[in-house]
Amino acid sequence: MHFLRPLLRHPSVNWILLVAALVVVTPRVVHAEALLVVEADTGKVLQADNATMPWYPASVTKIMTAYVTLKAVKEGRLSLDTLLTVSPVAASQSPSKMGFPPGTQVTVDNALKMMMVKSANDMAVVLAEGVGGSVDGFSGMMNQTASRLGMTQTSYVNPNGLPADGQVTSARDLAMLARAVIRDLPEYEYFMQIPSIRYGRRVTQNFNKLIGRYPGADGFKTGFICASGYNLVASATRNGKRLIAVVLGASSGQARAVRAAQLLERGFGNGLGWLKPTLGTVDNLVPIDASPPNLRDEMCNGKRKRPATDEDADVVASNGSASTGETAVTFFTAGFQHPIKPADLLAAAAEPSEPVPVYTGPTKSGAALIAAVAAEAEKQAASAKRGKKSKIAAKKPDAASAPKAEANAKPVAKPAAVRHANAKPDAAAKPAASAEKKPAAAAERKPAAQPAAAKPAAVGDKPVPKPTKPKAAAKPKGETKPAG
Repeated sequence: MHFLRPLLRHPSVNWILLVAALVVVTPRVVHAEALLVVEADTGKVLQADNATMPWYPASVTKIMTAYVTLKAVKEGRLSLDTLLTVSPVAASQSPSKMGFPPGTQVTVDNALKMMMVKSANDMAVVLAEGVGGSVDGFSGMMNQTASRLGMTQTSYVNPNGLPADGQVTSARDLAMLARAVIRDLPEYEYFMQIPSIRYGRRVTQNFNKLIGRYPGADGFKTGFICASGYNLVASATRNGKRLIAVVLGASSGQARAVRAAQLLERGFGNGLGWLKPTLGTVDNLVPIDASPPNLRDEMCNGKRKRPATDEDADVVASNGSASTGETAVTFFTAGFQHPIKPADLLAAAAEPSEPVPVYTGPTKSGAALIAAVAAEAEKQAASAKRGKKSKIAAKKPDAASAPKAEANAKPVAKPAAVRHANAKPDAAAKPAASAEKKPAAAAERKPAAQPAAAKPAAVGDKPVPKPTKPKAAAKPKGETKPAG
């Protein structure tokens, strides 16, 4: 930076040149992550980093599943009250899922709520089969919709985002999809922003940690598979301005939420945006011709325990910049913004809200809805009691056998001492010798009374007439090796 020293003497340009120099010379942290922030109404790009890199979508796929389903509802091909049936294919999906058995009926409305909040993979298939006839048929509808919306980097194979060859998207395409939801389905957008749902006694919070925590957060969806890392499409509105942030490949559920909050803060704060070149609109971003990065080794190796779903119980370091791979200098150059720390963002509980009740069967309201929720709660309580009883019953034999196991373990542990190790074989040999003599004596007294000892009696038949022969018989026993 020596070439900047003469210029830095001028106070009028001091800060501008310092910031520009830091932007140029500060090395970027290499990390497999894609980031994008756009204005919802205009599509103007405020920040883009690997925004057109192909990426595995994971459960953010469900945004398209919801879009296609709700378009069908809006066009009158079915209604939110339409009953759909859980098929064996739907019931066989991997978690996260509701776990309903085949034959269970659920409305489109409830299936959408369960899919968007709990990220239920089985409900995504229920919707796909109900709207498209089959998973393949619905995937075709998803791909047609993606093409119509200009999502040229996206290809769908299933409706839930579980790993599948050919299932791919990009941050650019996901931002375009989020804009389409806001533009085309404003009356159904509440499905993307429900804080929590209640099924019987079970309450599930939305995996999007910004909802109820970040000021103005109002959508959309999370996703995670080992290959993709932690993904998030988020939106927030402040002072009439709505932004969409996309984070792909974050290291944890907390990290993706923090990263999205950081991106939104910059977008709302403007900061030093005037120093950055114009990035145009999201649909004009040039796609990168590459294969999606596979983060499996990083996300799901043996050293780091990872969940199979969006749920994330990992504790992230309190330093937000460290956990997301970004330095304070980068924040400084991005708009004099202080890093939002995970502790600040996630320590406080989400704003209180009443969980939205979900249930199986036809649409219910009023007293019928209350009764249905109560009935499911009682069913779950009874099931929990049965589960506790079975666990206690299963533990009792273990508890009873534990002392025996310990008692059996003690003689095994004692041979570690040399004295006992030498003594025990002798002690063990004596009972063996007496055991040999006892059957013989028993044979003398009651040869016919112990059929179970027939074999030892047979061996002792010869010694009975002549008591001196057992000693002669003992010698061959000691000579077993030569005899063999």
